[in-house]
Amino acid sequence: MERGHPRRWAILAVLCLAVFVVSIDTTVLNVALPTMSRELGAGTEELQWIVDAYTLVLAGVLLTAGSLSDRFGRKKMLMVGLAVFGIASGLGAFAQEPWQVIAARGLMGVGGSFFMPGTLSILVHVFSPEERASAIGRWGAVTALGMVLGPLLGGLLLEHFWWGAVFVLNVPVVVLALIGVGWIVPESSDPVARRADLPGTVLSTVGMGGVLFGVISAPTRGWGSGIVLTALIGGLVVLALFFLRQATAKEPMLDLRLMFSRQFLGASGTMAFLMFSLLGGAFVVTQQLQLVLDFSPMSAGLATVPLAAAIVVSSPLSPLVARAIGARITIALGLATMAAGLGVLAFFAPGAGYPPVAVGLVLLGAGMGLAVAPVNDVLMSAGPPESSGRLSAMNDTVQELGSAFGIAVIGSVLALAYGNALPGTVPAGMRHSLGEAADAVHGMPAEQAGSLLGAAHRAFAHGMTLSMAVCAATALLGAVIALILIPGAKDAPPGHQAAAEPQGQSVPA
Repeated sequence: MERGHPRRWAILAVLCLAVFVVSIDTTVLNVALPTMSRELGAGTEELQWIVDAYTLVLAGVLLTAGSLSDRFGRKKMLMVGLAVFGIASGLGAFAQEPWQVIAARGLMGVGGSFFMPGTLSILVHVFSPEERASAIGRWGAVTALGMVLGPLLGGLLLEHFWWGAVFVLNVPVVVLALIGVGWIVPESSDPVARRADLPGTVLSTVGMGGVLFGVISAPTRGWGSGIVLTALIGGLVVLALFFLRQATAKEPMLDLRLMFSRQFLGASGTMAFLMFSLLGGAFVVTQQLQLVLDFSPMSAGLATVPLAAAIVVSSPLSPLVARAIGARITIALGLATMAAGLGVLAFFAPGAGYPPVAVGLVLLGAGMGLAVAPVNDVLMSAGPPESSGRLSAMNDTVQELGSAFGIAVIGSVLALAYGNALPGTVPAGMRHSLGEAADAVHGMPAEQAGSLLGAAHRAFAHGMTLSMAVCAATALLGAVIALILIPGAKDAPPGHQAAAEPQGQSVPA
């Protein structure tokens, strides 16, 4: 039996190190924002873009980066991306103005977009089909752990160092990853030389950037804002032109037959709903822990450890379950378990203490760990290995879109439900968020402050129930999509297993 590259597990460890640092950066800055606001004089909108510039650029450049990695070599692009990411992190750590941090975060997004697709596409080449699902499960678990542990690491660093430490953290990890990649990771590329599709590159970057800008801006500006609608509609129009370009180009960036196949649509749709429900739920839970249960940023990070622990336990079991009952059923079961956890958070956690939150987080993590490996495996098996860079980039793009929509939509649902549940006597300055209400009652007489804050907590509990219920429904919808669209063992297309066999272009070290 073909076992893959002789050093495949060491390669996996290096690639997981690389993906861990980029996934941490999705959430690590959240706990540092109040400190950065004070020390840099950053306003609310500047703080928003310090966080979102990274996601916006990352998702906007991913499709282009995946195509370039297939063309010029996945190892080369992986190392270029790591280097850019490390340099940008160093620049961000010592920035003196908010715009400098925003620029550094955008440059980090460029770096991340070039090495994220490479990590998963290289796995396809170095692991045999029998071991690939297990490897992808570990890769997915590390990605999820980075997102979950980001706030905890940020809180630890802020307790002992200055805000720039959350950027400095990346530099030694990047250096180690660069050494490991250069030493043991083999090169691979698409054996068919393709010309660069410059119009497609521009259209995909502008279109994805426009959609992401609109989604990210919606919670603060409103979904009916002229800027938001212009960005969303303009981005969708440009993406339509991009797909038209791909349909008519001689050497397109994307194979649309692959992209619109049942297998790819099922896996990518499921992944989008999974990330929507995970990040949307995490957005609400973080506020519950800090604003209702009054946990410090570090304590709130520690309180999410059950989620991380459940992912660690369930991820290695996922390939075993998939072999026993099939990938399609395993994915649906994982999403249904996530929905159960979100249901606990919706109907038992609001107004209660921490225990129901912990139970909900365990179910959420267990379901995610169960679903991520098989859904990634199905997606990466949807096309030939020479297109693995583009497949991985599309996978990462779907995850970023799902995450961005999850935070934006659930944030809007929470804000709307919270405002509608407040009594009319509550001052206008408390009607937008619970955090705003907590600030507004400072200096008021104790009895008045307690009454107003109690009303705000009850309104937040109502908003949490509604927004978590939306997340649970989204996870269940993802389970239905998996059952309908993802092929079962009998329906798998010919060559499904062969799609992940190592190629001759992967040179053993």
